[in-house]
Amino acid sequence: MDVMEAIKRRYSVRSYQDRAVEKEKLNSILEAARLAPSASNRQEWRFIVVQDKNTRQRLMKAAKNQAFVGQAPVVIACCAQTDNHKMTCGQLCYSIDVAIAIEHMALKATEEELGTCWIGAFYEDQVKEILGIPKDIRVVELLALGYPDKPCPSHKDRLSLVEIVMYEGWRNKNG
Repeated sequence: MDVMEAIKRRYSVRSYQDRAVEKEKLNSILEAARLAPSASNRQEWRFIVVQDKNTRQRLMKAAKNQAFVGQAPVVIACCAQTDNHKMTCGQLCYSIDVAIAIEHMALKATEEELGTCWIGAFYEDQVKEILGIPKDIRVVELLALGYPDKPCPSHKDRLSLVEIVMYEGWRNKNG
């Protein structure tokens, strides 16, 4: 599968098969995250792989009772060990860098015929308590991972390029 095909096939999976993810596939997905770029090569990301059913159920409760979080055979807590360094543009590095690594995992998972869902609806303090995460570590996102219960939707509602791309300045759509 080429990258564009993976991009087209990736979607937020909220229903998973009751099937374990093979260790080789999981390691390949984690390797994709490890290879992601980061600001000043800081590599602030840290990942906690959760496969234990009871722990996933507890994470589901911390994620506002979203059932698919407990249903997915793997939940990855995507964290940052950060010094809160800001880029020149004023943005914190860690949240952007972790997001890049997460999407690398999502695309690699798609190639491996697995599905993912980014989860931002969770209570960070509860996730930290469940997983024993130190106070100075940030939990940026959770990532559900597993075999999708349903095939990729044939249509994704997306704005056209004309609606989102401008050239040489704001509102100049002439390319």
